[in-house]
Amino acid sequence: MAGVNKVILVGNLGADPEVKHLEGDKVVANLRLATTEAYKDKSGNRVENTEWHDLELWDGQARIAEQYLKKGMQLFVEGKIKSDTWQDDQGQNRKRTKIRVLSFTMLGGKPEGSGAPSSPPSYTSNSASNQPSAVSEPPMEDDDLPF
Repeated sequence: MAGVNKVILVGNLGADPEVKHLEGDKVVANLRLATTEAYKDKSGNRVENTEWHDLELWDGQARIAEQYLKKGMQLFVEGKIKSDTWQDDQGQNRKRTKIRVLSFTMLGGKPEGSGAPSSPPSYTSNSASNQPSAVSEPPMEDDDLPF
């Protein structure tokens, strides 16, 4: 039986996207998404727990992120868990777990002064089509890049 690697998150961006333009017209955007859950403890006090997630978007999605996403915006994200391992400059083994975004939807209203669309659009990877699409599937090969 095959496994399932699926993540669904709703949260707010902690910073503007960090976008890198790579060789071969490849683009990658890295985002930090905060998800916060609230509950009441045994004493009735409200407790909030915030978890930070590293997101990775490629090509078309990265270009959309660069153009429209801003710190504080709320996103609905679907993706999969991806772990990268590498050796740093001191020879120490490092590991990072991130979410490779397969689709996202901007939630909430249009932020003041932004170029974001007034109605929140969705952006989904589309690798089944041979036609160019606004969003493309991230590369599937494993690499040694620590981002």
